[in-house]
Amino acid sequence: MTSCYQLVTNRRVKLTYLTLLLITSIGWAVQSHSDGSPFAKIARSTPESAGMSSERLERLSAGMQALVDAGRLAGITTMIARHGKVVHFETFGHQDMAAGTTMAEDSIFRIYSMSKPITGVALMMLYEEGMFRLSDPVEKYIPSFKELAVATGEDENGIVTEPANHPMTIRELMSHTSGLSYGIFSESPVDTKYREADIMAPGSTLQDMIDKLSGIPLRQQPGTTWHYSVSVDVQGYLVEVLSGQRFDEFLRERIFEPLGMVDSGFFVPQASTHRFAAVYIYDDDGKLTAPPENPSRRGYTEPPTFLSGGGGMVSTSTDYMRFCQMLLNGGQLDGVRLLSPITVALMHRNQLPVDYPEMRPGSGTGFGLDFAVVMDPVAADTISAGEYYWGGAAGTWFWIDPTEDLVFVGMIQQFGQGRPDVRSLSRRLTYQAILNPGR
Repeated sequence: MTSCYQLVTNRRVKLTYLTLLLITSIGWAVQSHSDGSPFAKIARSTPESAGMSSERLERLSAGMQALVDAGRLAGITTMIARHGKVVHFETFGHQDMAAGTTMAEDSIFRIYSMSKPITGVALMMLYEEGMFRLSDPVEKYIPSFKELAVATGEDENGIVTEPANHPMTIRELMSHTSGLSYGIFSESPVDTKYREADIMAPGSTLQDMIDKLSGIPLRQQPGTTWHYSVSVDVQGYLVEVLSGQRFDEFLRERIFEPLGMVDSGFFVPQASTHRFAAVYIYDDDGKLTAPPENPSRRGYTEPPTFLSGGGGMVSTSTDYMRFCQMLLNGGQLDGVRLLSPITVALMHRNQLPVDYPEMRPGSGTGFGLDFAVVMDPVAADTISAGEYYWGGAAGTWFWIDPTEDLVFVGMIQQFGQGRPDVRSLSRRLTYQAILNPGR
């Protein structure tokens, strides 16, 4: 086993001393890829040491392998930590089917909306520094958002509006109740305006997005309903306004380097593209195929101008597990503290309005500050109240269960109808392996 305090130096990656230490609570050690770049290798513990069954966890492995063997997914990684110990980390299938590259522990994935919790942590670090209150109006920091109107319909002259009954707050921005939209998940005159403006156009900037949003009415009154939106991209802009740093620089210096998330960011360096997993869709016959314009490399091998905190990041299973374990630990990992336990608890406390306490009526799921939160596990068809989670557009997923002191991180790169419900399957096959429930 690698020494608990093995150090790795690398001229291209600036790491703090604490980053270079082993994450002893999980069994991490900093190693090097074949290209010389550092990564965190895992020293596993036995499932039994964390109250789980090795034999029963084989069902999880068999279930994931079956999805690959049936041609439903190209490749998968699954990773479980319980009681601060990594008890499962396996890879299945291919990172790139055409190239014949097998999935690897250090494969890099587009995590899309799993970028959102990272952005939320960045913003809450500034909250802890006294830079804002959650009840503050967003317009206090983004003046062009002042007096945004709210759409009520459409007539021959265009969108009919009314005044907002109050300015959107940062709390609403972080809980998707801001009144903003995405332009793709619903049909309304406002969504049409988003598409026409190409709100997050490649080659644009966060400032460009803000300028466009400032001229479009809100989809609904702020604070009235949960509606998925560009709110987290606006949060990335807020990080820049409040910190005085570029968003990517803030993330690198304040989150990625301190936590040793050495493969996380907004692009894949040229020396690491051989580890970048290909993305797939299904053809008309339900078979895996590359998209007509394969985004496996496009837009990810050079630093982007649009720093999407809502969906623009890449990461690895190991990196994202470090991030999640930090949260489960109450904001710290390996002596590096990003947030206080109270702030982390605030982030996974339901923040939705009293008269609209769920993401969808009857779902049993509320929403905190950039996380979904299970309030009723029966209605949510899961196990533990208080679990918080999210996923990405290409199928990546994670959940954090404080009751069972457990983190699960899963990675795939698959779009389209026909994608198997690997998230639900992985939950069932994980929890059936716990023989000593509770913390």
